Amino acid sequence: MENSRIREDDISLLGSSETKYPADYAPEILETFANKHPENDYFVKFNCPEFTSLCPITGQPDFATITISYVPFERMVESKSLKLYLFSFRSHGDFHEDCVNIIMKDLIALMDPKYIEVWGKFTPRGGISIDPYCNYGKHGTPWERIAKKRLMFHDLYPEKIDNR
Repeated sequence: MENSRIREDDISLLGSSETKYPADYAPEILETFANKHPENDYFVKFNCPEFTSLCPITGQPDFATITISYVPFERMVESKSLKLYLFSFRSHGDFHEDCVNIIMKDLIALMDPKYIEVWGKFTPRGGISIDPYCNYGKHGTPWERIAKKRLMFHDLYPEKIDNR
């Protein structure tokens, strides 16, 4: 059954057999579709265990698991476009903290979500791992307060790191 709220002109990458992978950072590749349940508050979570970017100083690759959780409002990000967007960081040089903040800001500009958080869990280089976290709650909504509280307590019980 076709959903009349998702139109073919909303998304162009899903189902395409001619996928082109961007050579550098490409926020313009992101696509959205209508949220069929904007009156509900619910989380959508993406895990990207194969994220790669480049150190802006050395040019060496950095590897991470990027986790994106958001509460949609009227628009949602299409997953294939998100995958291609995250892939576009492969040749992009930025620090870990910059990458997660750029991802969050691009998704806010794209979807205007009620709430979003992005967490990068980078593999160690030089004996240290970096796990930057950022979040946002839509101004003037309960999600703004939730974002502040979540930021204060986001890593209260950090996981045991024995697999990186």
